[in-house]
Amino acid sequence: MQPLVSVLIDTYNHERFIEQAIISVLEQDLPPAEMEILVVDDGSTDRTPEIVRKFAPRVRYLRKANGGQASAFNAGIPETRGEIVAMLDGDDWWVRQKLRRQLETLAANPEIGIVGHGHFEADADGRTYGAVFPGISGRLDLSSLASARRFSMLRGFFGTTKMAIRRWVLDRILPVPEELVIEADEYIFTLAPALAPAFLLNEALFYYRFHGGNLFQTAVYDEPRVRRKGQVLASLAGHLPARLAEFGVPTDVSDALLEPLRMDAARSRLSLDGGSPWETFQVESALYRINYQSMTLGYHAFRVLALSLALILPPRWFYRFRRWYAASGLSNARTLVAQAAPSEAVVEIRQGN
Repeated sequence: MQPLVSVLIDTYNHERFIEQAIISVLEQDLPPAEMEILVVDDGSTDRTPEIVRKFAPRVRYLRKANGGQASAFNAGIPETRGEIVAMLDGDDWWVRQKLRRQLETLAANPEIGIVGHGHFEADADGRTYGAVFPGISGRLDLSSLASARRFSMLRGFFGTTKMAIRRWVLDRILPVPEELVIEADEYIFTLAPALAPAFLLNEALFYYRFHGGNLFQTAVYDEPRVRRKGQVLASLAGHLPARLAEFGVPTDVSDALLEPLRMDAARSRLSLDGGSPWETFQVESALYRINYQSMTLGYHAFRVLALSLALILPPRWFYRFRRWYAASGLSNARTLVAQAAPSEAVVEIRQGN
């Protein structure tokens, strides 16, 4: 019997976390006959293979040479058989109702191609300390400039561990360019709403774990990781326009959708390799415009100061100052005073245990 849903867990050197990830899938309130589980190991050098094999035959194990997230997706997704594919990073874990809520949404909305949601945040030891919600629940698409900008602001709620996606959508998108050693999920969830509308649940349905081995989020500045991330962002910005056009997305809508991605790639390049202050000013102005449409007088004053510094300082100095400012704790004080609200996504933080 063909399973309703395939769960693909991508992992690399997650011996501390992979067992909890797998157990969180096994504990989903879904009959085993309706769910298959595949772990794609991207060449781990720790005890990950030994731990995963304990769960056989309920969990299938596919090992490949290390190549990054895109290569893991390209190897694993064709091996799955479900009508719907849900993904999980090997260092995260799901809440028990995660799959049920997404499958209910897809069943009730047959035109929807992908479902995303919010998340809890946790430390390396699994202690939760907050939750991030999109602030809205409902349909998102790329039917206009406004809707593309709205999806772009909320796109982070469709990342790897958040997405459940119909197989026919994935089949149209694959393969993922293999230079996307991280953020291969962004390639998928950016193209998905070009094929079928997306749906966002205003619920936190998994735990995102922050730890020293995170390939995407890092607690401290690490130049090689920042450079790798910048290169991946530039690659995404290079690959996505042609595919969006292939799926019928007009150029102006595509440009609006991808503007934040291009600005983030440019910010990374300027912070590492330098450039002109005018370039920094243009990038930072665009990011303020994208992220903040309404702001208090206090935040507007802060924006003027920041953009003035961008026009004066060499880019690498400017971004070094930004990192110092963020690390100093002054940015938290500024946020409390200014209370500037993002233009689209409403992010709600609740204290956990």
